[in-house]
Amino acid sequence: MKYAFIRAHREEFGVRAMCRVLRVHFSGFYAWLKEPLSHRAQEDARQTELIRQAWAESGKVYGYRKLTDDLRDQGEPSMSRRGNCHDNAVAESFFQLLKRERIRRRTYPTREAARQDVFEYIELFYNPKRKHTNNGMLSPVDFEIRQQKMNEAGV
Repeated sequence: MKYAFIRAHREEFGVRAMCRVLRVHFSGFYAWLKEPLSHRAQEDARQTELIRQAWAESGKVYGYRKLTDDLRDQGEPSMSRRGNCHDNAVAESFFQLLKRERIRRRTYPTREAARQDVFEYIELFYNPKRKHTNNGMLSPVDFEIRQQKMNEAGV
């Protein structure tokens, strides 16, 4: 961000002065200028523009849920391909629940105790028992069983 700021304001202020104020070395700034944006940075910029367009098309009233839905309709707002278990929204939801329902309610005397408790939360509660609204109030295990039965029945 510092380098981007320097690039944006180098017509107004001296590069070396901005580098000094922002505590970066000017040679680093010039090296950064020569390097093309990474694939991730290009993808972030592309998706940011899609979000801006969707928001503008909504009359600048949609929140993140509706913008997410709009972008999904366009075939886009995840880290991975659709249906991949590493999907960002799924991962964020899981870790938020893990922290809220388990970790913040306990004090662990050792790292091993924490590791064991997280394992038990996932394997003995979250997957086999915890109901999920996105799964029709079924646990992940029950949802998978239901899906398998439906596939076998040709539904």
